[in-house]
Formats: sequence, C-alpha cells, structure tokens
Amino acid sequence: MTGPDVVTLGETMVSLRTGSPLRLGGALQMNVAGAESNVAIGLARLGHTVRWGGRVGDDEVGAFLLRTLRAESVLVDTVAIDADRATGLMLAERRINDLSRVTYYRSDSAGSALSAADAAACLTAPPRLLHVTGITPALSSSAAEAVTEAVRLARAAGALVSVDVNYRAKLWSTTAARTTLSALARSADIVIASDDELGLIVAGAGTPEAEERAAAELSACGVRALVIKRGALGASVYTDGEVVHASAIPVTVLDTIGAGDAFTAGYLSGMLDALTPGEALHRGTVTGAFAVAAIGDWEGAPNRAELTLLAAPAGTTLR
Repeated sequence: MTGPDVVTLGETMVSLRTGSPLRLGGALQMNVAGAESNVAIGLARLGHTVRWGGRVGDDEVGAFLLRTLRAESVLVDTVAIDADRATGLMLAERRINDLSRVTYYRSDSAGSALSAADAAACLTAPPRLLHVTGITPALSSSAAEAVTEAVRLARAAGALVSVDVNYRAKLWSTTAARTTLSALARSADIVIASDDELGLIVAGAGTPEAEERAAAELSACGVRALVIKRGALGASVYTDGEVVHASAIPVTVLDTIGAGDAFTAGYLSGMLDALTPGEALHRGTVTGAFAVAAIGDWEGAPNRAELTLLAAPAGTTLR
C-alpha cells in the first residue's frame, strides 16, 4: 500500500481568537489550531500528500476540525472519534501584532487520550516522513506512548522522522520535559528547535560553539540535520558537519502564532523535494514570512505557485 508523503500525529483543537483582551469580551473568531495540523496544512498547500492522525470529540467542534482539514486536502481517514471526551479548546488573545497570550483547555480532552493504537492506525501505509512534536508527549502518558510507537513504526518502515521540540511551558516543566525530549530528539533524522529550546535536548547550549557541539552530539546519535529557528534573525541548519544560515524575509508582522510551524512545513517540503539544505532553509523562511504577514495559525500559508511572490518589490500589484 502506497503511503502519503507525510504523516503527522498530535492534538488539534478548536481555536477562539481575539485581537483585544479576553476580559473585555467581544467577538471571537473560531478556527483550527494544533502544531502538527498546522504543518500538515502547510505541506498540503505546497502539493504534498499528508495524513493527520489524532482524536477529536464526538461534538460539533470536532466535526468542524475534520471538515476544515479535509477542505485543506489533509487526509483524516484514520482519525478516531471519541464519544467520551470533548475536543480541546485554545483561547488566543493578540495583545500587539508580535505578542499573543494563549490559554489551553485540553486536560482530559479527546486529543490527550491519543494512544499507541492511534499511531498504528495512521501509519498502516508508511509515509516518506513522520513529523511529531514535543507537545504531544506532554499531554498524557498514553499520548507519549503514541509518539514513541509512531517513531518506532516509521523507522521500521524506513521513513524519515522529524521532531520539532516545540516546548510548551504551560503543559510541563523543563525538568519533566528534558528527559523525554532528549530521548525523542535522538530518535529522529531531523531535529527542529528554537534557539531557546536547544538546551532542553543537549547540555550547555546558548553559544555558536555550543550549537556546534550539540549538532555533533546529535549527529553521533544518527540525527542527519539540526535545524535552529531564530525568529526575526532567520534560521540555521547543521548537517554533514557544516552549517548554513538563512535570513528572515522582512514583512509587516500581523501575528506570530503558527510561524514556527509554517517554517517547519516549508523546510520539510524542501527536504521532500530534495533541495539542498540551504534551499530548504530558504523555503522555510518564505513560508514563515507568509505566516506572520497574516492573522491565524495557518491561514496565510502559501501554495507552491506563491513561493516566489515575496521576491517582488514592495507594493507590487500583480495584474
């Protein structure tokens, strides 16, 4: 059985967003949010076949999530409908364009009940690449087991494994996260982390020299590429003993939520297209720029034909 290009596994929630303080009330915009499904949508828009594996509640917002993902050409055929638990909720308030606050209501949610069986279901047809994040193991012991099983199955099938550290302080402490994330990173072919997350998976990170040591340490464990996201300063990738840097593309920032996931989708798309590390990194900075220039976790993600748009002079109108 031929599998998709990519499988992602994790929790997707309904997102209620506002551009003003929640305590003042007002209108909320409902949409879909979840690091793994954000990446799935970004990759699907770039023409890759993607399956999202997970669980949603047997409720109206769960139906909304699946409808949205289907509309974005993401496969959801193995998603479990949980009759006993509700779909998770995220509230996001954008205080200023580049600073938002997020509150989760996901304890004992359908997504938090993710299990090894759910991982097996979405990997029946092995993909070229499995993408998981450090968010999922923080949700519950069964969700952590799901990630472990997904990685085991993917590696057994010869698929590449991508891990985005994606540390969430509201879900677990750095002490609890460090042991799990260190092991997860060392099971991957591609490790993606923000510069302030690197210390969770290797000791003594924080300087260029420490990054080089981290890349060498992970490489010795079988990691082929260490990708470091630096926000407005761009991104770097350590691979084959070399480092490549790509600058961020300057755009007017409207919303930073989802920017890291958008970058990840672009970078992984480049890897799937067999681009050089530098070219894949540049594609990631392009998709990341599209994300911050729009409001929403994934709404601004470009399709493949739009990847060159940001090279046009500012103020350009295409007619």
